Order: sequence, then C-alpha cells, then structure tokens
Amino acid sequence: MAELREMLGLQGKRALVIGGGAGIGACISLRLAEAGCDVAVCDFVADNAAAVTEQVRALGVEGVPVVGDVLRHEDVPSLVAAAEGELGGIDVLVNIVGVSHWASLIEMPLETWNLDHELNLRQVFLISREVAKLMVSRRRPGVMTCVTSVSGIQAAPNHAAYGAAKAGLVQLVRSMAVEWADHGIRVNSVGPGSIVTPRLPRTEARDNFMRKNGVPLARRGEADEVAKAILFLSSNMASYITGQNLMVDGGWSAANLCVRADIATP
Repeated sequence: MAELREMLGLQGKRALVIGGGAGIGACISLRLAEAGCDVAVCDFVADNAAAVTEQVRALGVEGVPVVGDVLRHEDVPSLVAAAEGELGGIDVLVNIVGVSHWASLIEMPLETWNLDHELNLRQVFLISREVAKLMVSRRRPGVMTCVTSVSGIQAAPNHAAYGAAKAGLVQLVRSMAVEWADHGIRVNSVGPGSIVTPRLPRTEARDNFMRKNGVPLARRGEADEVAKAILFLSSNMASYITGQNLMVDGGWSAANLCVRADIATP
C-alpha cells in the first residue's frame, strides 16, 4: 500500500469531490482517501455527504462534509471557500455532477434544455474557475477531473440537450487545460458509457442491450471502474496528461453505437 501511495503521489493532498455523496462520487471519494487524500465530500443531500465523510475518516484521513446545490451559481464561491477553509487548501478537484433528461427535440421544453446545460456544463465551469483562482493565488499546482459521457462524442437521440452539454464540456476541458497549464493545473475528463449507479440500476433491458447489441465488453460498467480512471488522472501517474477525455465505456464509442432511450431510461 505504501508503494502504491508513493506512485500515486496523492498522500497529504486535499481533494474536493462535487457530487461525492453517492454513486461514482462516493466511490472516488473513498479511492482518493485510500490514496492518502483528505477529502471534502460535497453533496446537496446532507445525509449523503455525512455518510461518505464518515467512511473517508475511517480510512485514516481527514474528511469534511460540504452541503451545497451547484444550481445556485451565486453559492459557488462560498461552497468552494468552505471546502478550502476546512481542508487548508484544494489540490484536487473532481466533479461528478450531471443528469440527463429525456425528450425528443421537438417536444423538449426550453426549461429542460436549460437545466441540462446548467447541470452538465455551466456549474462545472463555475466551480472549476473558482478552484483555479485559489490554486493560482496560492501558486500551487493542481489537477481537475470531471465527467463527460459517450453521449457527448456521438449522437444523443432523445437526450440531445445532455449530449450537447457534454460535448461542450469536452471542449471546455481542453480550453481550461491550455489556459491553466502555465499555473501547473492539469484538467481532464472521463467519458462513461452505461454505468450501474443508484440512479440507473441494473435492469434486464439494459443488461440485454449490452450483451446483444455490439458493446465490445458486453456488460455495463461499475461505478468504481469510473472512479479508478478518475484516480489515475488525478495522480502523478498521469503527470503528463492534460486536456484529454478518457472513455470508460467498455468499447461503446469504438463500436460507434447510438444511445437509445428505450435502454438508457428507467
């Protein structure tokens, strides 16, 4: 374990995980803690943040809960400041938050379009910028990783607002990586395919699609498999990687499959 921690180079680092109270967010909060990070677990559900924080502390590092709603853009500075104040700084930012709403483009209300862009793109920009300001002001290098989607690199029928926002996020990651490289800040993303989470649990329809419709690894991914990819990008093992979107999709995008509403929705 000591050799692995040394290889990762995360021991003693301070991490803020946005959406860290459940699913992929909970997994990466715990993986970072195992690597030696102190972790601020941010979630809009206070009980979720508190529960994962306790698990973080049980791994022998500092854990602090931060409760906040990323849709309240006016609260972003205070949310980030709270995490920095509790941890004494932020070296690692992971942003898991993202939600897809399903409707055809003809029927999609403007409110749905706007909400998907606020949840999947705008809040990432606002939080990343706020953390970058702190890193630059402290003259400390750092690393940021967010979550895109296979739907952001190919067609996203019946969830086009989500796909468009995730495509924008892929581009935003590249731009942040280039703009902030001079300050020693690396920025990357992971692009999941179909992942088993509390919000998208296993169903026979989803499992059958993965087995029968050309996904090379013929199964859905696990939340911890995405978390491990984020851990890699957050670590010194990825020290020469920035501006990249690492697909964690079982080969979905390589096979050029199209996400369909009948298998992706509950």
